[in-house]
Amino acid sequence: MKVIIAEKPDQGVKLAAPYPSVKKAGYIEIKQNAQFPNGAYVTWAIGHLCELVPPEKYDASWKKWKLDTLPMIPEAFKHQVTKGKGKQFQVIKSLISLSNVNEIIMAGDAGREGELIIRLIIEQCRIHKPLKRLWLSSLTKKAVEEGFRSLKNETETRPLYFEALSRSCADWLVGMNASRAYTLLLQKKGISDVFSTGRVQTPTLALIVKREKEIEAFVPEPFWEVRATFQVKEQTYSGIWHNDGETRLKTAELAQKVALFCEGKTMSVLDVKKEEKSLKPPFLFTLSSLQTSANQRYKYSPKKTLDLAQKLYVKGYISYPRTDSPFVTKGEAATFPTILKALAEKREYAQYFPLPVPSLIGNPRFVNDQKVSDHYAIIPTEQVPSFTKLTTDEKNVYDLIARSLLAAHEQDAITDTTRMETLVDQRATFQSKGRVVKQLGWKKIISSKQSKSEEELPNIEKGSSGLVIKVETKESITQPPKRYTEGQLINVMKMAGKQVTNAELEKVLMESQGLGTEATRAGIISVLKDRGYMIVTKNIVYPTEKGRLLIEALGSSLLTSAEMTAKWEQRLREIGKGVASPSAFMEQTRNLINHLIEEANTQASKWEFSEFDLSSMQGRTNKSKRKVSSVGKCPECGSTIIDKGTFYGCRQYQTNHCRFTISKVILGKKLRQKDVKALLKDGKTELIDGFVKGDTSFRAVLVWNKKEQKLSFQNE
Repeated sequence: MKVIIAEKPDQGVKLAAPYPSVKKAGYIEIKQNAQFPNGAYVTWAIGHLCELVPPEKYDASWKKWKLDTLPMIPEAFKHQVTKGKGKQFQVIKSLISLSNVNEIIMAGDAGREGELIIRLIIEQCRIHKPLKRLWLSSLTKKAVEEGFRSLKNETETRPLYFEALSRSCADWLVGMNASRAYTLLLQKKGISDVFSTGRVQTPTLALIVKREKEIEAFVPEPFWEVRATFQVKEQTYSGIWHNDGETRLKTAELAQKVALFCEGKTMSVLDVKKEEKSLKPPFLFTLSSLQTSANQRYKYSPKKTLDLAQKLYVKGYISYPRTDSPFVTKGEAATFPTILKALAEKREYAQYFPLPVPSLIGNPRFVNDQKVSDHYAIIPTEQVPSFTKLTTDEKNVYDLIARSLLAAHEQDAITDTTRMETLVDQRATFQSKGRVVKQLGWKKIISSKQSKSEEELPNIEKGSSGLVIKVETKESITQPPKRYTEGQLINVMKMAGKQVTNAELEKVLMESQGLGTEATRAGIISVLKDRGYMIVTKNIVYPTEKGRLLIEALGSSLLTSAEMTAKWEQRLREIGKGVASPSAFMEQTRNLINHLIEEANTQASKWEFSEFDLSSMQGRTNKSKRKVSSVGKCPECGSTIIDKGTFYGCRQYQTNHCRFTISKVILGKKLRQKDVKALLKDGKTELIDGFVKGDTSFRAVLVWNKKEQKLSFQNE
């Protein structure tokens, strides 16, 4: 008799589905069949059924937050059953304890976290029986049956357990010690909030704060461009003046001089270059690229996309979503015709058939066995759903995945691009760019928001001459770096290697896919939001005052460093491959914790937070009794204005229905609390840079108009 332990209840149901079975309390009994001659029990965890014990379970003195108890470094880590999950734990323990059970099949998600979850449960049960590993990339009936026929020996995947365990224990050490150190040291500065730190969350926050500082330090500069319209015989086209490729002029006077010089002059075509550009279909989805696409198209948060993909996976409609590979194996590619045949029967996709590329086998852009490690790209399975049975959100994510597979079987998108160089009166040069779509190819399946399209240039030969019939100047202003969207933040985390100057460490970070993993990045972003370090407004990420203060307090600490993450990821990957020692890694981590505590004390001696509004970070250690600080007097009812999360509002909203509010973000500019205080006190702010309207960035003073009861902009 075998016991199969899945990671989640719905996953357990899928594993039992191909076989005759009876549902029981907390498990499913599979009846005798060809694959399980003696039958089997399928049971499940409820996510992380076991967790690391809290500090006080190692040492009672560690319960209270005190600097003199740091660092807290257990001699050996211990686990316990997660609170509220004891009932299911007992179900699993009773099943694997049965005398007629002679084998346990670990059937968690096929990755290091799934490995950790199931092995910890078995360890906590204190039962030693032969183990096998079920390793699946999809939960269709066919995949499940094949998976049970080709179980892995548990020694093959054991290194993944050691990697995941080392990761969680090391993260415990960093989080518990550094969070207490900085929280307690900041309390000495009168800041009573709780400041959590983490190996991945803190360098991610540092990247967000860095971008915000770049925006604030940016000084917009005006520039001018000159555009001319030319006529050659009966044909016209336009171009932009340039000097060795530079199109921007620094003053209106210079632009006007160029325009006046060109008016009514003769021109000649110096050069015409035509080029055919071919754009190949996009790669198949990894989790990160799926999260980015869903965020761009539907504004879904990374966590929402992961949750939706997980639901589709458990229902058997897509392959395993927590993958970092955009490739599939030849074996998977051989199944594509079957999948495509099922998709062709759907009204949504029928118009794209027959597809011009019958097979991807032999196409290294999509099929590469060597570049598939644990899991291949996210693809639809042959079990194509009825869209009426999916929620709108599920359908949207499935549609992205289905279209990526269809697009891979399409032709390249081809455009003809033309570049022309025009000379006016033998002195002023203008450049013109044009583009004509020659073949839509895969773009007929995956449409995208196009940037301002280039004009189609007439067919004019080199050496042709004509007249300048119109000249105009255009004033613009340089734009600051853009804040990240949630989808872009996923890519920033993934490509954090670009932040590293050391070439070897950059290579490590890029190979390990940057900060965090495919499975954890969405969770890290959620943690940053939940802990008040960042907010998301209209899909744009902003650091909060609390987040900025923590990064300021950390200074040049290793905790903000992508380099430290690179070294950790390198060693953890080696542990997962079975070529590095978990115990040696943990010893290095313990040494690092000692360094971080010393570093925190050193940093604290240099702290000076005069530019921060500390009142917004008071009293959060007890949220139920949190003191809500006032930022000023309400101009409508005379009560007080308080911070309400994404905006400032009147305290009397509930009692007197006062609706006065001030948004924290106005025309793309995040207001600092000191700006709001000045506005409420003096009726206006200081000069603020960075408001954006259309394509223009500008600076202005925000003014409260008492007569009209609204905010307005006042030019400097």
